Amino acid sequence: MSDHIRMRRHLDDALPPAIWPAGVRLLPLQRADPRALHTILTDAYANGFGSTAPFEDWWPKLSADTEFDPALVFVAADEVGQPIGVAQCWTSGFIKDLAVVPAWRGKGIGDALLYAVFAAFRHRGLGHVDLKVITANTSALRLYRRVGMVEAPL
Repeated sequence: MSDHIRMRRHLDDALPPAIWPAGVRLLPLQRADPRALHTILTDAYANGFGSTAPFEDWWPKLSADTEFDPALVFVAADEVGQPIGVAQCWTSGFIKDLAVVPAWRGKGIGDALLYAVFAAFRHRGLGHVDLKVITANTSALRLYRRVGMVEAPL
């Protein structure tokens, strides 16, 4: 039995809009510091539910990947433009990473990031969005199920 499951959100039904908490907005990747995004991911994965290479390896490899598109890096920022959450996706309709700064968890940032991702992929004509999650990551599983994701074949 795998320690990961694949989750899928079909995009053929109505999608709720992304609702951002007061003072939070999407920031284009071009206005975000990639090091800040790396820090968010590194901190989020310190719990053992993922990993991130050192920045010097991570950013060049990520940004050179054939499935990388800067428009598919969704950065949630606070009122002063500080990144507080990130969803990094591949052009194939796969969410590679999703993380929110601990102080901002439980405030709807993850939901809003996911709904923004779903809308973007629907706009691109995709029928579904997938991700993989470690089965022991129960808080992530709750989030994904809450936004309409279901288990899919690996």
